[in-house]
Amino acid sequence: MHKGNEMPLLEEELRALTLLDEIEQNPDITQAGLAARLGVAVGTVNWHIKRLVSKGYLKVKRLERKKLRYIITPEGLALRTRLAMDYVQHSFDLYRKIRARVKEQLIEVRQAGFDRVRILGEGDVAEICLLTCLEQGIAVVNDPQAPTLRIEGYKIRLEMETWKERGTSS
Repeated sequence: MHKGNEMPLLEEELRALTLLDEIEQNPDITQAGLAARLGVAVGTVNWHIKRLVSKGYLKVKRLERKKLRYIITPEGLALRTRLAMDYVQHSFDLYRKIRARVKEQLIEVRQAGFDRVRILGEGDVAEICLLTCLEQGIAVVNDPQAPTLRIEGYKIRLEMETWKERGTSS
């Protein structure tokens, strides 16, 4: 078991958490249904289910010839709780790290005489950037001449070339 300040939640753990959540919501869901919900192949779901069964986290009960019901054991509920807590802790750690990085970059933006930035990128990281900018009193604009926060995955890069040459904003 890892703590929130150590390595991030592994993809395998996240899939186990999602599988257990989906099964808890619908114990009669098929492996094909689980695969569609998780965006993975049925074989991947089958592998995860067999693994959860072998570790005692899940039981499979045959209802009809081709119909199965998945039952989460008490150990499985404990695992789901631990994985959910790890996921939340990891998410908060990531949120704090992104905010700290953006704040550092906004100090550079202010030192260059600007009170606005452009954000290039999408997703959760871009939303955290936007909220941090607004909280820090930095306007977010769609001006290619403004300093730019470029989001690439979890990385945020401040692009200074376009505005360093111009000196301060007008």
